[in-house]
Amino acid sequence: MANMIKAWLECTRCNKQYDLEKVRYSCDCGGTLDMRRDLSAVDGQKMKQLWEDRWGTKRGLYASGVWRYKELIFDCEDDCVVSRQEGNTRLYDAGKAGEYAGLKNFYLKHEGENPTGSFKDRGMTCGLTAAKFYHANSVACASTGNTSASMSSYAAIAGLRSVIFIPEGKIAYGKLAQALAFGGKTLQIKGNFDDAMELVQEVCDELNIYLVNSINPFRIEGQKAIGFEVLQQLDWEVPDWFVIPGGNLGNNTALSKGMQELYELGIINKIPKIAVIQAAGSAPLSKMWKDGSDFTAVKDPDTIATAIKIGNPVSWEKSLRGIKWSGGIVEDVTEQEIMDAKAMVDLAGIGAEPASCCSVAGAKKLVDMGIIKPEETVVGILTGNILKDPDAVIGYHKDELGSMGIKGNYANAPLIIEASVDAVKKALL
Repeated sequence: MANMIKAWLECTRCNKQYDLEKVRYSCDCGGTLDMRRDLSAVDGQKMKQLWEDRWGTKRGLYASGVWRYKELIFDCEDDCVVSRQEGNTRLYDAGKAGEYAGLKNFYLKHEGENPTGSFKDRGMTCGLTAAKFYHANSVACASTGNTSASMSSYAAIAGLRSVIFIPEGKIAYGKLAQALAFGGKTLQIKGNFDDAMELVQEVCDELNIYLVNSINPFRIEGQKAIGFEVLQQLDWEVPDWFVIPGGNLGNNTALSKGMQELYELGIINKIPKIAVIQAAGSAPLSKMWKDGSDFTAVKDPDTIATAIKIGNPVSWEKSLRGIKWSGGIVEDVTEQEIMDAKAMVDLAGIGAEPASCCSVAGAKKLVDMGIIKPEETVVGILTGNILKDPDAVIGYHKDELGSMGIKGNYANAPLIIEASVDAVKKALL
């Protein structure tokens, strides 16, 4: 490990430290773990230039939009790395979605353009790399869909067995299809995601299987690269706000952690505010934030945004810490607000799954509340591809989601016509 930055795991509650030699997901006190580094001898400007020099690499390790930033991801030996050249996703001008949100400088970072169609690939490349680092032969996760799709793909590349725990009947088929196709052993349990999460932790402990849910500290490290890449795409001009969906809360935990490290190194000299947006039917962090109360899990979370239908997120403590550090906020949005915002993202020609569009719905709500100013520069994170949940798209545009309290306000329903030119003319007029 010569010339590598010293790293260790540290408890977010009691600050107890552990070295990286043994597998560990949580502290003896029950707190979650962070990977920490000694950055005291690191020249931030030289590191930034190194990353600039790697930009545009065509092949190999640094062609990945995660491993380009290897020094602050997981500075392991290169032969441990399991990668699909993930990252390198586009940063779009929000177009119609920006007008809808009332923002003049709104960008959408589309993590749905990752290899398996979601941001999970950023964390999973690091999680599977850690599995190889610890000589695991099997990996497992609980999932509402995207995590299982990503884990099974990366496990296949690494030659490891993957075991998936999903809530029975509560997963979008676009995601389940990926998990099955990539060879994941899929176990549908009777219960919700939180039940699956509890079970998978017990199983991994008992059967010595490596757990890669976001409680895994290495997963968070990979997801930091979303923020690093956004800044590089903006030529290191720091936006005023990042707006990001909140489910298991690993993604915004990673974003704030990455920003803190860049700030400590002097690579950035401004702290972007982070807004975490939850679905109203699955919003334990938002309730805690608004009420000033203790954290209480939502027993039966319910939302069309299945990727964030999580009532007891494992990363809530780390998430809260990062939001407060950034001077940010937590908000929630209704099912109608999510799907209307999705219609605008889709109409802009960008497209995303429902959970992603909490970013746009939340940005609009925060602008309407006067918290985000219309002239501020805002980056919304889109977490998943539009085809992850096609049923939601069709249901909205055919206005068939009434049972969920959702109207197709911007519906673009297909028309059934006779096979004649006159019928086409009539339809187009």
